[in-house]
Amino acid sequence: MSIFEQIVSPENLFCAWREFRRGKRAKPDVQRFERHLEDNLFALAEDLASARYRHGPYKKFHIFDPKHRIIHKATVRDRVVHHAVSRVVAPLCEQSFIFDSYSCRIGKGTHAAVRRIETFARSVSGNFTGPCWALKCDIRKYFDSISHDVLLRLLGRRVSDPQTLELLRRTIESYPPVDNNGERERANWRPDRQSHIATFCERLSRFLRPFRERTAGREALSPLHRRFHPAA
Repeated sequence: MSIFEQIVSPENLFCAWREFRRGKRAKPDVQRFERHLEDNLFALAEDLASARYRHGPYKKFHIFDPKHRIIHKATVRDRVVHHAVSRVVAPLCEQSFIFDSYSCRIGKGTHAAVRRIETFARSVSGNFTGPCWALKCDIRKYFDSISHDVLLRLLGRRVSDPQTLELLRRTIESYPPVDNNGERERANWRPDRQSHIATFCERLSRFLRPFRERTAGREALSPLHRRFHPAA
């Protein structure tokens, strides 16, 4: 059975549905889909297998938790497809992920990340007997800024099945792009990994420089600054 056949099989779609509906059974759109569940899933399987499936539009809304975020919500039908694809494709990509990546991965998650941070903090601080410095940062509009072309190229290194790649392409390109102010081009993933690392180190070095000049943090941050930017 090919990767694509695994994705579109009714068995996989039913498993994807069970994963998707966790914590959502009270939602009106989920209840409407479940009202005719078998008909909906078998029709979805047929549309996928015959290449008639097309990803639907997204519903855009705003949340404040506490910061303002714009959410694009796919339909229930499309989110079942997302889970079905992930169930088959994610294990193929898992081996390329770094260990300390905790979002949307089996066996990871928030609690595992907290335990890992505590381990590092305990090691650096001498079992919490000394100071421990940490850098907390966020990448603005991270998912919006991912280059679709680069993402598909990376997926192509793990997935060779043409039907699966076409489904991935249609799904990824269904997501609305960010505004047209050039933000996507500035924040694109770089296909050259070494170039990406060098750029990150240079920017981190610039960020650390003013902190390094402060007396309280100079001793702790100077070695880190030299590590990322030896010529400084």
